[in-house]
Amino acid sequence: MATDTAAPAAMKVDGSALAGRALAAAGARHMFGVVGIPVTSLASRAAAAGVRFLAFRNEQSAGYAAAAYGFLTGSPGLLLTVSGPGCVHGLAGLSHATANAWPLLMVSGSCSQPDAGRGDFQELDQIAATKPFVKIAVKATTIADIPRLVFQALAATVSGRPGGCYLDIPSDVLHQTLTESEAAALIDAAAADSAKSDSSPPKHKSLDEGIEKAAELLRRAERPLVVFGKGAAYSRAEDAIRKLVDTTGIPFLPTPMGKGVVPDTHPLSATAARSLAIGQCDVALVVGARLNWLLHFGEPPKWSKDVKFILVDVCEEEIELRKPHVGIVGDAKRVVELINREIKDQPFCLAPSHPWVEAITKKARDNVLKMEAQLAKDVVPFNFLTPLRIIRDAILAEGNPAPVVVSEGANTMDVGRAVLVQNEPRTRLDAGTWGTMGVGLGFCVAAAVAEPDRLVVAVEGDSGFGFSAMEVETLVRYQLPVVVIVFNNNGVYGGDRRSPDEITGPYKDDPAPTSFVPAAGYHKMMEAFGGKGYLVETPDELKSALSESFRARKPAVINVIIDPYAGAESGRMQHKN
Repeated sequence: MATDTAAPAAMKVDGSALAGRALAAAGARHMFGVVGIPVTSLASRAAAAGVRFLAFRNEQSAGYAAAAYGFLTGSPGLLLTVSGPGCVHGLAGLSHATANAWPLLMVSGSCSQPDAGRGDFQELDQIAATKPFVKIAVKATTIADIPRLVFQALAATVSGRPGGCYLDIPSDVLHQTLTESEAAALIDAAAADSAKSDSSPPKHKSLDEGIEKAAELLRRAERPLVVFGKGAAYSRAEDAIRKLVDTTGIPFLPTPMGKGVVPDTHPLSATAARSLAIGQCDVALVVGARLNWLLHFGEPPKWSKDVKFILVDVCEEEIELRKPHVGIVGDAKRVVELINREIKDQPFCLAPSHPWVEAITKKARDNVLKMEAQLAKDVVPFNFLTPLRIIRDAILAEGNPAPVVVSEGANTMDVGRAVLVQNEPRTRLDAGTWGTMGVGLGFCVAAAVAEPDRLVVAVEGDSGFGFSAMEVETLVRYQLPVVVIVFNNNGVYGGDRRSPDEITGPYKDDPAPTSFVPAAGYHKMMEAFGGKGYLVETPDELKSALSESFRARKPAVINVIIDPYAGAESGRMQHKN
């Protein structure tokens, strides 16, 4: 009897099981990746501990899924890769997360420590490889390190500006063992140490002063503008920003993934009057958005040379880099709530008849009417506008909760941004700060597991789709409610667009670098794995496919044939190509 009682304490727990348990104890609920030597057992053990593992066909897509999961949930996305080349493939998602300020922890197996430096299987200095893309990169050198480093790395992903972190677990460490009681004690100690850490954001010494200055600048401005980005969406600042807009009457402008923080249909939206708004505003409150290329660096000629920026960012270095008139370091939601409180003491509101508001709303209304006139036409063979209008209407008809829209491509994403409507926060995922192509299917999986009550609709260019198209099998395997719409225009930007002087030399008969197989049967890929495929060329065919696939909420690909000459080279970035 005494032997039976002692047996559980003497049972052995290996590094894979300990890592899985530590991740679960730290709050992880989903993990994305590709298994193989030496992490196959880690994936299974994590799943047994309560962390759902979503197995992908490629680490890049898995990494993009983990990155988007971090944005959608506010909790770190987890990416699991094998050693060497698997780690290198994972760098795509890891770097994308850091570039977009989304929390992600990449966990990779690595070669056995005693064999390091001797040409071991898939040997790579993975700490050095990941360091340029992460906040911290740590390595477990013994099994006892695992729980502490799991908690440390996960906490680092969300502290300050969110971003990627890396945890390296060598093969020999994954095979080391300890007893059940030792494992439990290590996890408990790591959890206790993590709980002792103050996770609340520090109060910056100039916060109160910055709030007062911001409120006063907005109050005195003649042409104020509120700009918000995906950082505001990440921080769940939608209620605070909506309150600010409604109580002050200030027009607002979202960046692409900030769309929906305040509904696109709100009367104070300046999206359709963007050039006027940024070109003539005299005070701009910028919340959770960086003054990078997406906002023309906050510089003339797009912006007025006299504009005064109030920049709210969680990262002090960003404030120092941009040198705004007023810089406030803090979480977007918290700072806007404080600005609202400050304004409440001396309230003000721009009436609809205010010259600035009137100018913005008139310009926006005029531009919307022009766009709607173009959208009203049924153009066949399809241009971009006709199918996007049909897709927009089908998505809006879904009501609440609104579908998550995933968008990538050149023309497809650029035109879609102007046509598709977001009325709820965190319902648009696109190429982001880096303009990354290949994110689509990974983002779809992340959205489906992070937002299980929502339909996921991907609107993809055929080039963007091609980066991750094999993940349609992943959609089918997990039976995720994802409808992928491929705008098929025969290639990058739309097939062969070479000038005559470019079609010379010994390889002039080769396909153009931008060309794909004409009218490729992308829908048949989905059918090959048991999903539903549609080929559409007319408005009625597209409406029928959308109605049926949305109703079914099963994996589907709708292959939309587009006129190859309908779009522009590089979308709206021709000047950089």
